[in-house]
Amino acid sequence: MTVLVQRYLDGILAEHAGVDHGALASYIPELAEVDPTGFGLSLSSSDGYVYESGDAGVQFTMQSISKPFTYALALDQLGQADVDARIGVEPSGEGFNKISVDQVTNVPKNPMINAGAIVACSLIPGKTLEHRFDLVREFFSACAGRDLDFDETVYLSERATGSRNRGIAYLLDSFGALGADPDDALDLYIRQCSLKVTSTDLARMAATLARGGHNPLTGRQVTDAAVVRRTLSVMVTCGMYDAAGEWVSAVGLPAKSGVAGGIVAVLPGQLGIGVYSPRIDAKGNSVRGMLVCRSLSQQLGLHFLTVSSEAHAAIRGVYAPRPGVRVYEVHGDLLFAGAEQVVRTATRECGDIDTAILDVSRLHTISEPARGLLAGLPEELRALDKQGLLVDPDGSVAPDPSAGMVFATVEDALTATEIWVGD
Repeated sequence: MTVLVQRYLDGILAEHAGVDHGALASYIPELAEVDPTGFGLSLSSSDGYVYESGDAGVQFTMQSISKPFTYALALDQLGQADVDARIGVEPSGEGFNKISVDQVTNVPKNPMINAGAIVACSLIPGKTLEHRFDLVREFFSACAGRDLDFDETVYLSERATGSRNRGIAYLLDSFGALGADPDDALDLYIRQCSLKVTSTDLARMAATLARGGHNPLTGRQVTDAAVVRRTLSVMVTCGMYDAAGEWVSAVGLPAKSGVAGGIVAVLPGQLGIGVYSPRIDAKGNSVRGMLVCRSLSQQLGLHFLTVSSEAHAAIRGVYAPRPGVRVYEVHGDLLFAGAEQVVRTATRECGDIDTAILDVSRLHTISEPARGLLAGLPEELRALDKQGLLVDPDGSVAPDPSAGMVFATVEDALTATEIWVGD
């Protein structure tokens, strides 16, 4: 495991642990009874490795985090043209529970507000409500890589107090916007909101979207890349409701929040993030969750507009020039996710070697978080009773060669290991 990444996550969680403003979602009685101090953070790499910090194993209901996944399922089952005829993709600039429809077409402005999500539920195919819910649950579970549980108590609580959503459903029905009976559409919507996840489940679901619909844990292609591209596009512009503009500017990750305190965020091609903290702000977003995502983005350089290469392309080659030594060649533009994979690969595979040589002579650019990870590799290897050397002729990772075992060429590093062995 990359110790430095774990330190980053633990530090970010600790940084915001003292934040206690916001309130529980009391308009859903069961959500008002949860422990307000719960705080969990999970990060999944593009190859499925998960880092966890805090209450990452605590289960909570998805609530509105379910919306992008049901929208993706509708796109998967019906195709984009049929879904576009029923649901728009424009930001509403309004709260999640507003009755927001296009004044000309009478369709909801986007699938991330309640009105659009209820329409999306009405489009899920199936002979019965139970069959449609089974399809939703199976799709969500496939994204998470495990069978998700259902919280019947929260479901019943929401169904008993959901007058506003019931009004939205019947208004949509009066416009001819629904693809099914309004009571069935609303019931399916409440059921999907009542599926239970952990922050780790959310990170894995996000990683599935980051990989274009391919779950890196199970290897299953859950949906196709076109569906994911459309879903992530709407998450960017609409996922955080009327805070979406500030979110895109400051955090820059396609994301979706839920009033139970969860946030799911995606860095396309690289990683997925899940956060849980149940105190929410007036817009329905987790207070600490938003702060954590902002810190992750800023400290680790995760804003999606800075992405210039995919994480899995970081390692150019691996070879063993002689017994007990392995060389890792890194190239291209290296960001946090790529560096995490390099360091984790080197520490995971060091069991049968004495020395790992990291060759960064072919790097084009490197972000500060990535530089910190690579510079910390020798320390991690020493903790495993191994030796880590760096080939860095341009000082890309270690500007001061005297600070560690840094060499101009792989040959110089190999010569040094021969001398040490001889001593």
